[in-house]
Amino acid sequence: MAKNQLYYGDNLDVLRRYVPDETVDLVYLDPPFNSAQNYNVIFQERSGTASAAQIRAFEDTWGWDTEAALAYLEMVEEGPDTVSVAMQGLRMILGDSDMMAYLAMMAPRLVELRRVLRPTGSVFLHCDPTASHYLKVVMDAVFGVHNFRNEIIWHYKFRMMMLERFFNRKHDVILFYSKSEDMRINMSAVVEPWTREEIIKTRKQAIYEDDEGREWIWMPGGRGHSKNKPKYLDEIIKEGKARDDVWDIPIISSSAKERMGYPTQKPEPLLEIIVKAASNEGELVLDPFCGCGTTVAVAQKLGRRWIGIDITHLAINLIRHRLRNTYGEEIEDSYDVFGEPTTLEDARVLAEQDRHQFEWWALGLVGARPAEGKKGADQGIDGRLFFHDEGPKGTTKKVILSVKSGSTGAAHVRDLVGVLDREKAEIGVLITLQDPTKPMRKEAASAGFYFSPWTDRNHPRLQILTVKELLDGARIDMPETKGMNVTYKKAPRQLKKVAEQLNLDGES
Repeated sequence: MAKNQLYYGDNLDVLRRYVPDETVDLVYLDPPFNSAQNYNVIFQERSGTASAAQIRAFEDTWGWDTEAALAYLEMVEEGPDTVSVAMQGLRMILGDSDMMAYLAMMAPRLVELRRVLRPTGSVFLHCDPTASHYLKVVMDAVFGVHNFRNEIIWHYKFRMMMLERFFNRKHDVILFYSKSEDMRINMSAVVEPWTREEIIKTRKQAIYEDDEGREWIWMPGGRGHSKNKPKYLDEIIKEGKARDDVWDIPIISSSAKERMGYPTQKPEPLLEIIVKAASNEGELVLDPFCGCGTTVAVAQKLGRRWIGIDITHLAINLIRHRLRNTYGEEIEDSYDVFGEPTTLEDARVLAEQDRHQFEWWALGLVGARPAEGKKGADQGIDGRLFFHDEGPKGTTKKVILSVKSGSTGAAHVRDLVGVLDREKAEIGVLITLQDPTKPMRKEAASAGFYFSPWTDRNHPRLQILTVKELLDGARIDMPETKGMNVTYKKAPRQLKKVAEQLNLDGES
């Protein structure tokens, strides 16, 4: 089976260059649009040479500019006739607005998504009510009015407020279209459970019992059959209730295990319905705005092949972290990552273009998650790793990471030592693009060691790793208990109980 694929880059470019015609079975996309929100602040301050694509990915804002105008002209002059007419009509209504810029950027991407879909495939476009009616016009133009299937409402309940000018807004819209009349959908895979009481309340009819006491009701005979027929209640319950187009699914709570800290993250149960209904095991699922990778994670769990595309290294890093946390390091052999730096020169170019993208990419080299928090509130912490070397009930221990893309000196090492002391972290790592100086190495050596009861040895408390060393395979010197990188047979006698608690089998 071909490897799964994770792309860093503009999804329009990736689609045109790398995804062949009619190879994808299901597309799910959640393109950002809500100019009232600014998601960027929870990660890093927008500054320096951040690219326009990255800014849009986090600010979630689109503006009419040269890029949007060119995208609009491309669709009007070279796009399908229906799309050209639709875009001209929308511009007459919306003018050169943010919404029109958003639609101009979305139209060519939707055209490409239709191209890569198989005739039996489907697309689910996730949006909020501020843009759904405009997107529906564009989807009608791209996929055909006759291929519209559903406007699905994702309804979620949480704290309600007393509002003066409008009702509480508690739903998103998912536009479901097929590529053609040859579409395949499996509604029986996503039925809802229901109870005897719900059946009785819904049917509002007499319940009968057979000679053995089994309850049954009269049910319609189905299409082409005018006569009713008896149906047992336990069979109805077992079959489940056909799903409608309003889905009551909670948003991700702050304490949920799947929560990644990504602002637009969607709950896995939502994606499970779509993936189960619109694809089969072994088929290909594509998400061109994959964010923190919920579609990827669900596709992996349900045995589908997948392609994920995102414009930021932050998203790529989070997806890799998410997969590694769920399936272990061996999962990395099942997919390829395209568009990331593979040489020191590539890394230098990325650092010059976008300091924050470089930072997120560098953290991904060691499997670390970016630190959350507004810029200025990170207090010298760019990323974190955690480990346990006292058994599953032991204290969670921390590795603090700092990434430097510019010039570095001994002061940076001393600062990181101060962060370690403040955070009570066991190990600190300084990742640098440049080679460390002698004073830097001396300062790091003076930080001392962390002794691990699991490995029965010392680990340098402050470590300096260059990007070149990481690209050559170097890794952080830390206790690796989760993946059993320490041989059980060589572990000290007093740690046998710890090994048994971790369910380790004695092999490295």
